[in-house]
Amino acid sequence: MKIFRGLDHPEVTRHCALTIGNFDGVHRGHQAMLALLRSEAQRRGLASCALTFEPHPRDYFAQVLNKPDLAPARISTLRDKLDQLAQCGIDQTIVLPFNARLAAQAPQAFIDDVLLKGLGTGYLLVGDDFRFGHQRAGDYAMLVEAGRKQGFDVARMNSYESDGLRVSSTAVRQALGQGDMPAAAKLLGYPYAISGHVVHGRKLGRQLAESRAGAGDGFRTLNLRFDHWKPAASGIFVVLVHGLSAEPLPGVANLGVRPSLDPNDVNGGRVLLETHCLQWPAELGGDGAYGKIIRVELLHKLHDELKYDSLDALTTGIAKDCADARAFFHTASHAETRRQTTRDRI
Repeated sequence: MKIFRGLDHPEVTRHCALTIGNFDGVHRGHQAMLALLRSEAQRRGLASCALTFEPHPRDYFAQVLNKPDLAPARISTLRDKLDQLAQCGIDQTIVLPFNARLAAQAPQAFIDDVLLKGLGTGYLLVGDDFRFGHQRAGDYAMLVEAGRKQGFDVARMNSYESDGLRVSSTAVRQALGQGDMPAAAKLLGYPYAISGHVVHGRKLGRQLAESRAGAGDGFRTLNLRFDHWKPAASGIFVVLVHGLSAEPLPGVANLGVRPSLDPNDVNGGRVLLETHCLQWPAELGGDGAYGKIIRVELLHKLHDELKYDSLDALTTGIAKDCADARAFFHTASHAETRRQTTRDRI
């Protein structure tokens, strides 16, 4: 998939079948729409294209109005959103900066400048609640009329439902906020995960190792930055780590702002996903993971973030989390064995 920031690139395909959205999470509803888009693009001999925004429009207005509560909790980083769009088979994604100019653009100007001049849209597919342009004045009826006059086809897809419930980014955020990872995975169609480059932290895990006799590697962590101040999920999770070895590695992770750390933390003020692998790959040595791209699946929430008053208390708390994570994997392994035995008997 080709990715472009903005429209001013000579390589942008300007004859396409287009859909527009924030695509936070790329859930099953998004996936159904993107599959329909691909089918129509193929039938019409067009490239499939997704147009998305960064920052999220509600992030922009939250900052302008100084009302942080307006910003939605973020499900995916931009990296993960683009990765999921690529997995859906889209040919091209445009990341359009949402700024004052775009916020003030009249709906007809958006049609003229972005849909037609910018992308040469031949077919446009939108959701049933799609609005666009200054003060969200543009709607589906306006698009249909513009398409009739200006030569592009417009279609609308109804909401995707699962078990009678509408699948939406809002529903995914609610599931993640409640720590219901199975519900989030059902809405997304895949286990919730965060990916990125492993970055340096305070090396606090090594201090914890030194504070415990016989701790070995102690609680060495893999640190990923979550590039938004308001993640949809937070707390302590049982996880699987992909990208460090042939098989995913079981672990326990903290997603949040690390309330037990001091202001000298090199990542202070940032949301981090800090993951401790229950079995550290020996071939990586002490520092072999830095710079690698990993993907961490969040399988089960253990509890919210806790503030510990000392390194000893923090060490004890992490040790308990590791024990609980091992118990989770042990139980899951036995459950899978039982399911396999039942299938074999059938």
